[in-house]
Amino acid sequence: MIFLFGYVYLSIFVAFFIGNLRNKVGFFIIYGLHIGLTITAVVFGFFDHSELYISQLPFIVLSVLGVILLPFNTYNRNKREKLEGQLEDANKRISQLVIIEERERIARDLHDTLGQKLSLIGLKSDLAGKLINRNPESALSEINDVRQTARTALKEVRELVSNMRGTKLDEELLRVQQILKAAEIDFVFYGSTQLTNTPLLVENVVSMCLKEAVTNVVKHSGASRCSILIKQNPEELLVQVQDNGDGFPEGNTSLKGNGLVGMRERLEFVNGSVDIKVMDGTTLNIRVPNVILYSSKEDMK
Repeated sequence: MIFLFGYVYLSIFVAFFIGNLRNKVGFFIIYGLHIGLTITAVVFGFFDHSELYISQLPFIVLSVLGVILLPFNTYNRNKREKLEGQLEDANKRISQLVIIEERERIARDLHDTLGQKLSLIGLKSDLAGKLINRNPESALSEINDVRQTARTALKEVRELVSNMRGTKLDEELLRVQQILKAAEIDFVFYGSTQLTNTPLLVENVVSMCLKEAVTNVVKHSGASRCSILIKQNPEELLVQVQDNGDGFPEGNTSLKGNGLVGMRERLEFVNGSVDIKVMDGTTLNIRVPNVILYSSKEDMK
């Protein structure tokens, strides 16, 4: 009797350890055996000492509910933490690969742009040095060629720097779609990534903010669905990220933590803003005025 009665309460602690099992098959086998033993202990206890068990009925009911629900809750929490760890490692690896690829691309572009021009400048400078005493006119012509080649090289370097590719919004959208799919969150997209009169700097800032917003959805919201709206009207560019998750605790929508401060600072650089609304989930709105977009483009010319 003491064994049966004690097992009913001990089953709560056993249920917690069952939830920490990694093997899915082993989890369900031990989970089923544990429920069977717990119910058997309760049934035998009611038959042998019904008065004692009836007096303890509320606690026994809570114990049985804990045996049923606690293993799944612990198992799913551990699975989610493992997924978040894998996602973080994958993001770090992707960032490293992107940096390496970008360095290689810049090296190739600089070699193709400057390599030939610098070689030509060196050859013509040597030739001008040899001709300066024998044929000053030819030497002057070579020096003029050197000057023109240097100007051409400088122009190409400036074009290379100004056209260095940042993060495009349509490319970032594909990446966040893959992240949401890996986290088993349904993805819905509205609008279009085809933007007009949008400088690369602004698009890069908005793309980084979109990535941060989706990362927060995966890590903190507990959502099963995430929708993204990208809309550009005559006044502003709007990027909206909405989920059906838990929202902020006690309605606290202050921009503290979870990368939101960094998001706001990036947007302030292009006179943009971010706001959060909590109702049946969380809605995050990123706005950048088109007036700033146009002036930014003129400044970059």
